[in-house]
Amino acid sequence: MSVYSFNGFTPVVKKSSFIHPKASVTGNVIIGENVYIGPGAAIRGDWGQIIIEDGCNVQENCTIHMFPGTTVKLQKGAHIGHGAIIHGGTLGENCLIGMNSVVMDDCIIGDECIVGALSFVPAESNFKARSLIVGNPAKKIKEVSDQMIQWKSKGTKLYQALPSECFESLVECEPLREIETDRPKQETMYTTWNSLQNHNQSS
Repeated sequence: MSVYSFNGFTPVVKKSSFIHPKASVTGNVIIGENVYIGPGAAIRGDWGQIIIEDGCNVQENCTIHMFPGTTVKLQKGAHIGHGAIIHGGTLGENCLIGMNSVVMDDCIIGDECIVGALSFVPAESNFKARSLIVGNPAKKIKEVSDQMIQWKSKGTKLYQALPSECFESLVECEPLREIETDRPKQETMYTTWNSLQNHNQSS
C-alpha cells in the first residue's frame, strides 16, 4: 500500500483493513477495523485529520481532503461510492454517498442518509438522519425507508467482507492470453449476496 508520513503524522491502519496498493494514504489519518480502500483513492490528511471508523469503504478514485485545521470523520459503516469527493465534514453511521457525488466543507450528513449519485452537497449543509438527498445543489426529497436502508446495509456488508478476501486472494499477475476451458465460476460474492438477501426477507 502507498502510505506516507507527513509533518510528523503517520497514518494508523488497523490490521483487518485493506488499502489497495494503488491507493494513497497520507499524514494524519486513522483507519479502523474492516475498512476497504479501493484503487485510485486519495486520502490526504496533510492539512487536517481524517478518521475512518470501522466497517467503512472508500471505493475507486475517491478523494478525501479538507481545508486547513479541519477534521473529516466517516462514522461506522459509511459507504463512499466510486469517484466521490469528500472535502470536509462528518458522515453519519451507515450512510451512503453515491457515485461521483461531492460533499463540501463542514457538511453534516446524518446517520443512514443516502446521497444520490452525481449530487453536489454545498458547504455547511446539515441533513438529519434518514434523509434521501439528491441534486445540484443537493436537497432532501424524502425519508429513507427501511427497505432502502436494508439494501444499503447489505451492500456495505459485502465491502466489510472484502478486506479479508483481498488479503487471501488478491495477487498481482500477468494476464492470460486465452480463456481457460475450466475457468472457475465467481460464486463467493453471489453466495454472500443471496445469503444476505434471504436473511433480510426472513427477518
